[in-house]
Amino acid sequence: MNTRTTLISSISLAALIAVTPAAFAKKHGGGGGDADAHHRKGVEFVDAKQFDKAVEEFTKEVEAAPDNPESYKDRGMAYRSAGRAAIAANDGPSAATRFNAAVADFSKMIELEPKNSLGYLERAQTELAQIQYEAAIDDVNKALALKADEGLAYKFRGFAYIGLQQWDKAAADFTAAIQKNPNDQQNYDQRALAYRSLKNYPAAIQDYTAAIEKNPNYQPEYARRGYTYALAEDYEKAIADYQQALKMEPNDQETQERMKYAQGRLAAKNAPPATPTPTPAPSFFTPTTIFFGVIILVLIAVIVRFFTRGKPEETSSTRIR
Repeated sequence: MNTRTTLISSISLAALIAVTPAAFAKKHGGGGGDADAHHRKGVEFVDAKQFDKAVEEFTKEVEAAPDNPESYKDRGMAYRSAGRAAIAANDGPSAATRFNAAVADFSKMIELEPKNSLGYLERAQTELAQIQYEAAIDDVNKALALKADEGLAYKFRGFAYIGLQQWDKAAADFTAAIQKNPNDQQNYDQRALAYRSLKNYPAAIQDYTAAIEKNPNYQPEYARRGYTYALAEDYEKAIADYQQALKMEPNDQETQERMKYAQGRLAAKNAPPATPTPTPAPSFFTPTTIFFGVIILVLIAVIVRFFTRGKPEETSSTRIR
């Protein structure tokens, strides 16, 4: 079985980053009149997960208050939510269109309010969903320059470093994010991934354990910790975690395969050593010894013949009478 570390795919990463720096506010100032009415209607559609309809209402909000950065934030967040829904439906082209629209709205928000770190964080989060890690890091750095104590900034940059497989930087950012928000399960989960990729298995196991303590009902954490135990060759604990994961999600085929692998490795590890088979003593009569024996016999025959050559044969002195 292949036990290489599996990195986060583009779809799972986009689904993972479901955190929003600022939720859709039920009310916000700056628009008034029709803008507020369309804003409230848009929020209702968001709550109902009808994101395209929410975009329509927020577009009317933008038209009613084109100079209000909050209007573009609302529509950008709706576009991003619609993009995630498209990914869940395996509709890549639609997701790309909506993510691009979200980036455009957050860029407009930044243009109208360049000193607000929120615009950069919103755009960075969307760039992560687009797998544009370098752009996301650039925006997060700008957000941190405006607000250095923003915990989500370290978290988003940590996601980008995970995507770039820069594990040391990812671990450092998730450490900072944990310091800002020690109750966020994702921070421990992602730092564990970074540690595991660095082959620091004890630290990874500790973080997966912390994530489980934060949310003991989240099945993937048991499977991930089990996989880490297996990489550390602690197969008994790996199997226990796999069993718990399968108890919670019996149809998890990957975990089933990994448990079989761990069970096989544990059985091989615990198997008694094989009794060595005695090696028979080599026979004296080998082709080489036979060859040299024949040569020696021939030489002896030649020497005997040499010394007896020319001697008269003895005749009997007894005559026949």
